[in-house]
Amino acid sequence: MARYVGPVCKLCRREGMKLYLKGERCYSEKCAYTRRPYPPGQHGQGRIKLSEYAVRLREKQKVRRIYGVLERQFQGYYQEASRRKGRTGEEMIALLERRLDNAIYRAGFAGSRSEARQLVRHGHVKLDGKRVDIPSYLVRVGQTLELTEGARKFGLVTSAVAASERRNQTSWLEVDKANFKASIKAPPPREDVNEPELREQLVVEYYSR
Repeated sequence: MARYVGPVCKLCRREGMKLYLKGERCYSEKCAYTRRPYPPGQHGQGRIKLSEYAVRLREKQKVRRIYGVLERQFQGYYQEASRRKGRTGEEMIALLERRLDNAIYRAGFAGSRSEARQLVRHGHVKLDGKRVDIPSYLVRVGQTLELTEGARKFGLVTSAVAASERRNQTSWLEVDKANFKASIKAPPPREDVNEPELREQLVVEYYSR
């Protein structure tokens, strides 16, 4: 399965903002964007004026990289959202938020979406009592996710739970941190997604050009 395996700190610098791709490191002084807040490369510190197309492209790349999906899969989310009755941009963000790996991250059981993806792929997540190892699985209202007994002892899990208080809490998940469980009690509302700031309308304009 194809996935990005390059240096993720360069992605934050390219997009000109923290994308929180490396968990706790992003909140520390070691954060590459904090130390070098300009695009990577020889001409990164030069003055660059973006065209309207480039602004929309950068926003699309930013959203795609935040959720850790490749281009073809991201297009699929946009196409599915465009077939729904609501606003296309908000529907697209809701679909991305419902991904199982994102739900694990939002619940605070992983420090980043890549860590959450690893937990899912290695079979450490149960959904309604059954193991699910597909990170892109879309969770539904009423379902309950939990970590396996073995995963609850992982250092990355315990440290993520301890540090999850500093992140924005989500209203669509009811989290039981003591038992490493979370219930989906409502569809993800757009107002919960505010770190980093997303401008999904620019993504819609990019694909509908």
